[in-house]
Amino acid sequence: MAISNLHLKIVLIIILCSSTISILNAQGHGPLYGLQTPTLARGGVDLNVASMSLSTENETSYMLRYLFSYGITEDLQINLTTPTMIERLDNAPRTRGNSNMPANGDIEASLWYRFFSNAFGVGKRFEGTAVLGVSAPTDDVRAQVNVGNSIHGAISTGYASRTWYAWLGGGYQYYFEKDNEQLGDLPYASAVVGYRPNIFMGDYPKPDWRIFLETMAEFPGDNKYNGQQNFSDTRSKKVLMGPSFLGLYGAWGISFGALFPVVQDLTPSAVKENYRVSINLSYWL
Repeated sequence: MAISNLHLKIVLIIILCSSTISILNAQGHGPLYGLQTPTLARGGVDLNVASMSLSTENETSYMLRYLFSYGITEDLQINLTTPTMIERLDNAPRTRGNSNMPANGDIEASLWYRFFSNAFGVGKRFEGTAVLGVSAPTDDVRAQVNVGNSIHGAISTGYASRTWYAWLGGGYQYYFEKDNEQLGDLPYASAVVGYRPNIFMGDYPKPDWRIFLETMAEFPGDNKYNGQQNFSDTRSKKVLMGPSFLGLYGAWGISFGALFPVVQDLTPSAVKENYRVSINLSYWL
């Protein structure tokens, strides 16, 4: 793909996001890709609009995602995310891309349950959150395989303060069989370290910026065709790493970042990735 075409599509996505934000409100004081632990306050409502792109050695996808979240209690949150596909991948890798927004055409509903939270010191806390979600695809075939509904579970734990952040987590996504074909499962793990410089410790109207270093490791399983699965001893392995940035100003926020592969040990049928890019625009009620 020519560089000029790529730039034009990225600009188009940003314009679409900007036009949509007037009716949407967003969440997120954390990373773009890795699992995290914060949940909304009781009765809190949060809406998010994001542009996402995933590039492989053969093609590039572009999509918008909308996320609605509601705090049932201060420790239990419900989420619904839906996509607007601009350009799909013909041979899409099995990846979530974002811990709360799948990097494909799935509509997903999930529950986040913060099962422990230990606050100590000034603005410091350890906490852990579990995730359970179900999804339905908006496409019939993915990577030449009939794609069915899926179930996703994950758990994350971490530390947050006014200056430093760290989260470790892992998850598993399982696709159900459809018409005697089945997408392989997706075990994955994430690690995030964040830093908030002292210069951004002031209160509003001073802007607030944070930087994160994010890592994702994915181990997609084999597909099943006509009831037969390739039970090989080796599975695809992929590790991606990259920076993300979060800027807050009053009720508004913007986050953006990219992941790049550092390890790609793939089966012969898998495709190599080049990068993942995401931009989120946010408004808090």
